[in-house]
Amino acid sequence: MEDSENMILIADAGSTKTEWCCAGKTVLTQGINPFMQTEEDMVAVLSEASAQLPVPSSIRFYGAGCTPEKSVVVKRLLSVVFPCSDIEVYSDLLAAAHALCGHKAGVACILGTGSNSCLYDGERIVKNTPALGFILGDEGSGAVLGKLFLNALLKGRVEAGVAEAFRNEAGMTQAEIINRVYRQPMPNRFLASLSAFIGKHRDNPSVRAIIEHNFSAFFDNNIAPYFAGNQPCAEICFVGSIAFHYQDILRAVASAKGYTVGRIMQSPMPGLTAYYSA
Repeated sequence: MEDSENMILIADAGSTKTEWCCAGKTVLTQGINPFMQTEEDMVAVLSEASAQLPVPSSIRFYGAGCTPEKSVVVKRLLSVVFPCSDIEVYSDLLAAAHALCGHKAGVACILGTGSNSCLYDGERIVKNTPALGFILGDEGSGAVLGKLFLNALLKGRVEAGVAEAFRNEAGMTQAEIINRVYRQPMPNRFLASLSAFIGKHRDNPSVRAIIEHNFSAFFDNNIAPYFAGNQPCAEICFVGSIAFHYQDILRAVASAKGYTVGRIMQSPMPGLTAYYSA
């Protein structure tokens, strides 16, 4: 049993789900994103996690939307829910860097509900192409994949068999889709949830073209600026459900653009636990 005086709680919070790990116990809760949730909503998720976990001696929380300003808010809420004074809040991008690269330099990327990337020098992030969210950016993400698919579906660019399968499975009219995207909360989660359907039809040429376009835009808009026209000199590593489940297509698109893809992890937690165990 781990010494209670050295019991670290590690949290990896995305917009869709949060993974908590403490003393070998893993708990999953809803996502936490301070840009998209009220403090009351975040406290409810934190309280749910706290009720299922041992009392930690320290907390290392990595989260989507944890900018320096929002990190202060999340740290305060953690201190209210957890009886712990040693609390640090970091961005989910640093979680990716720690999990994928450890203490070595590299390029770390997130492709999940949202997307992000950075140049990491082994200790800190030295350059970051802004992600900008699924409306202005987030290329390569599940939310943008869903957005691209719905655009193609509603404008008749998806093959008839796939379109019919979607109507039968989702049972949503155009008006209902518009309502979910523009009038209901968490549209990014809804759009990313369409990846389950898209993945089942990934071998259809019209669907594969959408997936390839999403990844191509990610490399062109987010990775290329790190090398400023020079030959890529580092492996590009990824964490996140979209990178993991579509890794064959991701690697193919990267190779066509001259990039080498290294490690791909579905979740950063194994890498984070290794980082703090070293």
